[in-house]
Amino acid sequence: MLLSMTGFGKAIVEIPNKKITVEIKSLNSKQMDMSMRLPSCYRDKELDLRNRIAHKLERGKVEVNVYLEVGDIDAPVQFNYELMAAYKARIEEMAEKLGLEKPEDWYSLLLRFPDTTKSDVTVTLEQEEVDALFEACDKACDALMDFRRQEGKKLEEFFADRIEHIRVLLTEVPRYETERVTKIRTRIIESLQKLSGIDYDRSRLEQEMIFYIEKLDINEEKQRLAQHLSYFLETMDTRHGQGKKLGFISQEIGREINTLGSKSNHAELQRLVVRMKDELEQIKEQVLNVM
Repeated sequence: MLLSMTGFGKAIVEIPNKKITVEIKSLNSKQMDMSMRLPSCYRDKELDLRNRIAHKLERGKVEVNVYLEVGDIDAPVQFNYELMAAYKARIEEMAEKLGLEKPEDWYSLLLRFPDTTKSDVTVTLEQEEVDALFEACDKACDALMDFRRQEGKKLEEFFADRIEHIRVLLTEVPRYETERVTKIRTRIIESLQKLSGIDYDRSRLEQEMIFYIEKLDINEEKQRLAQHLSYFLETMDTRHGQGKKLGFISQEIGREINTLGSKSNHAELQRLVVRMKDELEQIKEQVLNVM
């Protein structure tokens, strides 16, 4: 079963007077590359959160956002106007450079950024809130993994179709092999006949021609290519975490297809090879997104 590295997960956990929201999204990456934004009151739990998420997600470019909404509290709350102004200026600068429309609801947007509000009351994390934070994190990871499984199933179907297309193209190769050898032999003889006044040993010519045609034999390439195609499908059916292995197999498939092309000496075979390469390029592009 394949897992995609692309995914999104969101979870909300509520405790008395507080609501914790965790959003996690991931894209493809060769290793774990995580960025995290969370309220200042949770900063001392950042390492625990990173370890927790990395253990569950394993690999990918991961972006984590943690939001905290607090209910009615008697303690006075102050706005950090300087920081909010800085956020607003950066957003407007980004919108201008990228040609984007400016947000309509500045209030809700700015209040979501870290440290835009502050209270005179010292915040102490109770164990109940820590547990709720970790629970929200775990649920968001689980939701993201479900997303990855759904995307992985689509990738399996995509790869199976592309591999089958290459296999069908491979079965068409024998149609041109007899004609291919005949054309090579005819071309050599016609070239020799154009060299007037030159005598040559016909038996030696036959030996050299056989040797030359054997060098252009593609039976081994066809067999290895068929084996690599089967191995690719077998690898997809094993446990997840096979993205790198599928990448190596696709490279081997490419080598055999390239060798077929270099040995073909036949227009129709070259066309088959080009179509195989097109299918393989689509596979290579999507393999990068496999766990």
